[in-house]
Amino acid sequence: MLQDLKLERQYDGFLYLAEARRNPPKLRSHHHVELELNLVVRGTITYVVGKRRLTFPARTLVWLFPEQEHQLVDATDDFQNYIAVFRPSLIRQACHTPRYEGLLKTRTEHDGVLHMMLEPETFDLVRKTMDSLMPDSLNPDLLNKETGFGPGSNFVFAHNDPDGLNAGLHHLLLLCWRSNNNGQALGSAVPLHPSVRRVIKILSEGTAEETLSDLATQCKVSEAFLSRTFHRQVGVTMTRYRNSLRLARFWELYKQADERSLAEIVYDAGFGSYGQFYKIFVQTYGHGPRVTISTVQ
Repeated sequence: MLQDLKLERQYDGFLYLAEARRNPPKLRSHHHVELELNLVVRGTITYVVGKRRLTFPARTLVWLFPEQEHQLVDATDDFQNYIAVFRPSLIRQACHTPRYEGLLKTRTEHDGVLHMMLEPETFDLVRKTMDSLMPDSLNPDLLNKETGFGPGSNFVFAHNDPDGLNAGLHHLLLLCWRSNNNGQALGSAVPLHPSVRRVIKILSEGTAEETLSDLATQCKVSEAFLSRTFHRQVGVTMTRYRNSLRLARFWELYKQADERSLAEIVYDAGFGSYGQFYKIFVQTYGHGPRVTISTVQ
């Protein structure tokens, strides 16, 4: 799915720090015309890109090119991950020599995802560069709840110093590309069984209400095989993945600002009870829904 990041004309991109205790799960498969860069600061994040699953630990620099369909499928409870995106126009203005010509491509020439484990000194330099662009940004809670949340969101990114941000993004882009040469390549991705890929597609595009039996029937495999293979290859149980989808759906419905009560939204999101929703919400954010919801109103 091509996702419009709704960047206004004065911005050459954006940058924000996604954090476990602030960030709603965004689990829809998508791509966008902008180049995306991830720097994992703490914990791990897990993506499905094409037919592979990749898990990235702290100090990993991850490039997601415009034609690469990618989907976040899990993150540890302590993760922090800087996400930066760069407009094609910025990349064209910044890259004129062979050293940076790879940034002009819409898809990596590498098999899978271009990513590197940075040396500690390089990681600190890149992180400090990102940190320096954050003081004039919007409130971290707002950025985490809204940025890039999908086509149903009316949120538009803003920064109090667009010129400073644009100059910083220019420098950051070139710095991170050079840093690839100072890093250590990580291991290969995990290829996904066709049934696992199909389950991810079914659940992420639907309401996450299909039973394990339903899914196994559609994939023409046994329930035991599907459950075991999903857990082994994706790295999380199907139940955890399904609950993350329900939580993402809850936020989508909540931000529609209609007349439904909180309990009605919980059930419409696919939770079997408010108690189930409350338990999963606390596990994700560390406190009850009333505290987190008050920060997005």
